[in-house]
Amino acid sequence: MIPDEDVERVRDAADIVSIIGEHVNLRRVGADFRGPCPFHQGTHRNFSVSPRKRMYYCFVCHAGGDVFNFLQKRLGMDWPAAVRAVAEKSGIEIREVESRREGPDPREPVWEINAAAAEYFQRMLWEEDLGQAAREYLAKRNISREAAERFGLGFAPREIGLLRGYLNTLGYDDARLLSAGLLIKREEAEEPRPRFRGRLMFPIYDASGRLSGFGGRLIAPGEPKYLNSSDSVTFTKGRLLYGLNWARHAIRRDERLLLVEGYFDVVRLVLAGIESVVAPLGTALTEDQAAMIARQTKNVFLLYDSDTAGQKATFRAGDLLLAQGVSVRVVTLPDGEDPDTFVDTHGRAALEVHLDAAVDVFDRKVQILERQGWFSDLHRRRRAIDRLLPTIRATADPVTRDMYIARASEASGVDRGVLSREAGEVAGRSTRMRTVASSPPPPPEEHQEQIRMADRRTGDRRGDASPPPAGPSVERHLLRAVLAHPAYLEMAAEADVGPDTFEDARYREIFERLTAVGADARPEIVVRELSQDAALVYDEMLGEPPESIVNLEQTYRDTIAKLRIRELKQKNKELQRLMSAARSEDEKNALLAEKKANVRLVAELLTRPT
Repeated sequence: MIPDEDVERVRDAADIVSIIGEHVNLRRVGADFRGPCPFHQGTHRNFSVSPRKRMYYCFVCHAGGDVFNFLQKRLGMDWPAAVRAVAEKSGIEIREVESRREGPDPREPVWEINAAAAEYFQRMLWEEDLGQAAREYLAKRNISREAAERFGLGFAPREIGLLRGYLNTLGYDDARLLSAGLLIKREEAEEPRPRFRGRLMFPIYDASGRLSGFGGRLIAPGEPKYLNSSDSVTFTKGRLLYGLNWARHAIRRDERLLLVEGYFDVVRLVLAGIESVVAPLGTALTEDQAAMIARQTKNVFLLYDSDTAGQKATFRAGDLLLAQGVSVRVVTLPDGEDPDTFVDTHGRAALEVHLDAAVDVFDRKVQILERQGWFSDLHRRRRAIDRLLPTIRATADPVTRDMYIARASEASGVDRGVLSREAGEVAGRSTRMRTVASSPPPPPEEHQEQIRMADRRTGDRRGDASPPPAGPSVERHLLRAVLAHPAYLEMAAEADVGPDTFEDARYREIFERLTAVGADARPEIVVRELSQDAALVYDEMLGEPPESIVNLEQTYRDTIAKLRIRELKQKNKELQRLMSAARSEDEKNALLAEKKANVRLVAELLTRPT
């Protein structure tokens, strides 16, 4: 058996013109190549090979496909032999996963039970009274039944025993339900419970169209808003992209890929006729997902929300894609709009206008820095360059990298040679300095004396209470809460807690890994990518009994508040340190308003009832 990722690697590396050219006399015609069709023995050049789309097609007999399909039809090879032949010609070594077992693929039982569960969820949505609220929710979002059925949407009711009982009657025992992640069981003596309750269900397929797992969205208030299947033999959320199974042909046809944030964004764009769109599964883009995208196309548009969190996600995703040699452009929608709402209101044509106006991800970062005045004085100019350098370093394509250096030199006035040398000095830079480039610039400095007065006034109101410490122990408490109750991981992400929040490198690494694989992933999967120090800390936390956390929910809330206070106070210190950059009273007053807002937030967090 040849792994799917190896097949994609061979397909991408293959010179389809050269391989087909061994059997057909091809000549270049524009961007494609033409020759007589070898399948209907044609004499005219009606047979076309497109190196950009990696496809061949005959306009007479309508034969078409990829390079593997050509060898199968032309030489009578079976599919594995065709893959091996192309791999050999392309200089790609493929892994043969030999299996001595008899019977189907070991993942087949999970695919099968997922398909049965998907049918159940769809029946609950459309045929049962329990699905009424979900039907009303879809109607409010302007999703018709026909549209929902196109994507296999369903509904998981809150009632505990229904899914289990239904699948048991079909012959699926609890062990199989647990292995697929449809049921969860925290303790040995505990009765299994459904993982998804009261949620609109999105089936998630792998690139080959096999149902690997689900994403569920709450239709009533609660947390976490979105919940994915737990890690299994078919599902690792950091290695899947929602919609890729439908988008693959459109991506090659359109020679582009649109990357959006959520399931509904994908659904809305596809319904509008924009099919070359995918989304990560509710988390930040991972290296594995970026590599999957790079295998599909080298032309990506980032279409994230226009808020601060969306900007952060945009630049983080941009750096990962640039490292894969991909050309990345950013689409900017009007304030307050996301792809779902924008396309629902304005339609495909309006979105295409914004796609045409998209700018390179690096140029977009420079624009933000320029508009906020970060190149206006020497001190902030140095910090602006520090925010651009990681993107330059991440860029794999040497030509693009050189253009980025030229653009940074033009914007900052710093010599290209100096920037080029600086971009090469990766060692010695702190992780904090590198990751800051993935975020939009912070607001400028504020007037110091006015802020001290505001701080004193707020301190008087709260009885001069000092903020609770938020050092590594708080970071550890948060991770322990997440390990005890995995739903807190996605809640923390919604509270804008990310790897950058953690000052201790070990805790930061653990949080990042849990975000990639899920807080309920098996320990051996989590530690697979951890450093030795982080793995030891992770093992220590697993060994600490959950009951040692007296009040789990309270602990989670307290740690989030303390980390937020720490972040706000660090912002304020930085703003005060850079106050001298303020050039006018208007600027000072604007900055004062922002600092006061930070102070008020700190006061609210300190006095919030626990």
